[in-house]
Amino acid sequence: MSQQRAAAATAAVWLTAALIALSVVTALFSIVFKADLLDAWESGRADAGSVEPPDLVPVVVVMLIVLALLMVVLVEFFRSRHAWARTAITVTVVALALGTLATLRIGPPALFVALSVISLVLDAAVLVALWHRDTGAYLRAADRSGDVRSGS
Repeated sequence: MSQQRAAAATAAVWLTAALIALSVVTALFSIVFKADLLDAWESGRADAGSVEPPDLVPVVVVMLIVLALLMVVLVEFFRSRHAWARTAITVTVVALALGTLATLRIGPPALFVALSVISLVLDAAVLVALWHRDTGAYLRAADRSGDVRSGS
């Protein structure tokens, strides 16, 4: 198992890629269904008339670019068997899950509720794959003898 990637580590990579792809789809739907999202944001707000609704498109696009690029870089470090990348991906996925739960709080349209549920399931699957016993063994078996050591 030292040279071949563990099945759980491979699953973590593919599930993270699926999470990125789902984020792209959600961002595209956020642009297409912008009016529906703004209606959901305004409904139930007492200050809806006095507060200007947020412009969602720039926020969605910037968040997608930043998070997708961050995840791609972290996955590459993970694939190179850097154990710290597993922790960084975990923190990012947990932050995405918390953001998804916060989004559900405003009562988005049904399409976005479905995408959010799928996202939360993918988040959980990524975390399970990342912290699977075989993934840990795969990361521990990495040969780090060629790495530059700090403090020498």
